[in-house]
Amino acid sequence: MSLETLLHRADVWRGGAAPASATGLGTALPSGFDALDAQLPGGGLPRRALTEILLPREGIGELRFLLPLLARLAREERWLAFIAPPHIPYAPALARAGVDLARVLLVHARAQNDALWATEQALRAGACGAVLAWPDRADFKALRRLQLAAETGDSLGILFRPAQAAQEATPAALRLRLEPVPDATPRLAVHILKRHGGWPAGPVTFEVRHVMDRSASPAAPARDLHARRPRS
Repeated sequence: MSLETLLHRADVWRGGAAPASATGLGTALPSGFDALDAQLPGGGLPRRALTEILLPREGIGELRFLLPLLARLAREERWLAFIAPPHIPYAPALARAGVDLARVLLVHARAQNDALWATEQALRAGACGAVLAWPDRADFKALRRLQLAAETGDSLGILFRPAQAAQEATPAALRLRLEPVPDATPRLAVHILKRHGGWPAGPVTFEVRHVMDRSASPAAPARDLHARRPRS
């Protein structure tokens, strides 16, 4: 095996810049934020893989952060699945962003195991461009099953997890932590905790402007995307 071939293996970690083909898991999907994409292998979130988004609390603008990506995926005429969201996404906001509401699936689960099962099936089916899920808890084995399902179904899996999950090992190709930045103009700070290949040793912070609604206060949830809690 040549050195060049070895360095492009997905299981080899390198210091410094990542090679363009570093994801090893399919093409990358631009997030819509150039400053962030410039720091991600392939220039975006990895398709056919899991991305974890860690949050200090829900409703800080995490769905608004993903709107450019979701709108791009909607143009592929594949389904967008929301599995056990803590709030029902506000349909008019999705539509304004360019998401075809006829291609949106909203799945409520009675139990954690049901939510994980539904997430795995949606990722594996091959019909979903992206599957967004809010698991209460998930061990490494469960996450590994979801990663394999995303590879099989050529789907992007996005898991929203509490910030404390940063202490746990993960098979996800990308792990981000979002934090609200108190300011006159609400912003989000995006910390890259893990990207495929393992660069860098510590997190890199980006302040992504114009993510949350200007009319909302820095501490207020993005109400136009999280309208109300689903009924039990």
